[in-house]
Amino acid sequence: MRTEKGSACSPPPEGEGSNDYPSLLGEESQDTLRFLVELRSRLVAVFVVFLIIFSVLLYFANHLYTWFAQPLLKVLPQGHLIATRIVSPFFVPFKLAGFMAVLLGIPYLLYQVWTFSAPALHGHERRFIWPALLMSIVLFYLGNAFAYFVIFPLLFHFLVQTAPQGVLFSPDMNDYLDFTTKLLLIFGGLFEIPILVSLCVARGWVTRMRFIKLRPYAILGAFIVGMLFAPPDVLSQTILAIPIWLLYEIGILLSRWL
Repeated sequence: MRTEKGSACSPPPEGEGSNDYPSLLGEESQDTLRFLVELRSRLVAVFVVFLIIFSVLLYFANHLYTWFAQPLLKVLPQGHLIATRIVSPFFVPFKLAGFMAVLLGIPYLLYQVWTFSAPALHGHERRFIWPALLMSIVLFYLGNAFAYFVIFPLLFHFLVQTAPQGVLFSPDMNDYLDFTTKLLLIFGGLFEIPILVSLCVARGWVTRMRFIKLRPYAILGAFIVGMLFAPPDVLSQTILAIPIWLLYEIGILLSRWL
């Protein structure tokens, strides 16, 4: 039985879109493949850099841990920590080397994220994100330095002085590492307040005037954080609260520039 000309079962004439869909599917597949290949290469590069940093730090792992524990070792009466597990003297410095390798590798990771995503961004987005990434890295490291050089000495001195009579304050080396690394991450995150405020204003989530009106609550929140992470004296809590409040003010200033 003959089919009508131009019916649904008749093939389209040559040159009138008969190969459009296969070619389009091929282009999409090639784009996806290129995307995956580039993503894999960047992940491999990040992993290699992490391994290199980790290998170097692992060689100095014991010295690195001794330096990392100095804020507590300086105030301990006996001048040393203890290891309550047999494998702790090996695995705890090993874990510290891995943690420090991740911290030191963050700038390279963010650089790879930036170069991977930059072609898909608009011009004004690139002008904002690149400085924001640099500032976020600097602020994160400043938060780590503030915790290590300011908060740790104040906090550990207070803890040693408040130990009851007859109690020998001898922390375990693994407990010390877990406690201090959490504090480093917390203060690194707190120092990202200017970036968070600027991002909220840039995206239109919160207006700049709204942040200005919330200033009293921000100051109260800064002193609450000081109360939680600093010894229970006014001077120590103020030393912690003032930088957090100043970071909030810096965020408001940056949002004005945006």
